[in-house]
Amino acid sequence: ALEFLPFQGKVNLKNPEHIFWILEDYGMDPNNVPEEPFHLYFGRWVHGQRELIESYSVKKRHFIGNTSMDACLSFIMANHGRVKPNDVVYDPFVGTGGLLISSAHFGAYVCGTDIDYNTIHGLGKASRKNQKWRGPDENIRANLRQYGLEKYYLDALVSDSSRPIWRKGMLFDAIITDPPYGIREATRRTGSQKETVKSAEKSTESNTFVSSNYHLSDIFFDLLKFAAEYLVIGGRLVYWLPIYRPEYTEEIIPRHPCLKRISNCEQMLSSHTSRRLITMEKVKEFKDQDQNSYLLDDQYMPYRGHNSFREKYFSGVTKRIAKEEKDNQK
Repeated sequence: ALEFLPFQGKVNLKNPEHIFWILEDYGMDPNNVPEEPFHLYFGRWVHGQRELIESYSVKKRHFIGNTSMDACLSFIMANHGRVKPNDVVYDPFVGTGGLLISSAHFGAYVCGTDIDYNTIHGLGKASRKNQKWRGPDENIRANLRQYGLEKYYLDALVSDSSRPIWRKGMLFDAIITDPPYGIREATRRTGSQKETVKSAEKSTESNTFVSSNYHLSDIFFDLLKFAAEYLVIGGRLVYWLPIYRPEYTEEIIPRHPCLKRISNCEQMLSSHTSRRLITMEKVKEFKDQDQNSYLLDDQYMPYRGHNSFREKYFSGVTKRIAKEEKDNQK
């Protein structure tokens, strides 16, 4: 039955180069099995690398934070970004560098930025249980050194993602990141005292930089605009988008004329919230007219719903706690 397949060479059952499987689907009811299968599947058996999940486990990692990405998800993101040897991969919300590790494992040179000075330099209170303060060698470089990947580490800088520090040009083969949602990590950007005072209708001028709120919708638009400008053609942007499930439609996923959406995968967080792993590919060169193209988009307003994700997230938590208390009283 399989003679039509154009395979060349001898069959080696003991040590094959490729393994092929035929799978027959007879349905889910063992008491009502049909004579013929509903579906036949034929394909090459692909061996995964699940052992990496254990060997790169966050539990064993030298330097972690409150939101360090799970090893399995980190490698999935690197795969979505099609990371390969000698790529340059950038994370604008680098945190403790979990996403850099998975990209470096595949031979890419990695770098990142974060607005949090203490995280970049490994200072302050530790996130690990039974440890009060971070040690002198707890930093992103030490994490890569732990896995023998230090040679792929370019650097991590203290920088605000809303104010790019890079020279103009297509610098990165992939941008892989997990922006803050305002749940366990604050959404912040820098702003001058002058800007803050102006909004309060005062005249005092100062160039001192202070931390201000950074709305989720602005985070994602700045991220897409940055990717459109700094990715190489064919380079990929991979990021997580938090979603309030009762209000979710595909229209709320940010778009950009230079970026084509490749995939949209959901990870459930609770009954009413989830996050979507969005993968986009740069398909055309960035032009000046693309700078604020989203402002002309008729669908721009629905994106603003991301700004209230934190309130919606905790409203669901509050309702669940109230229900549990009510059930316990019965």
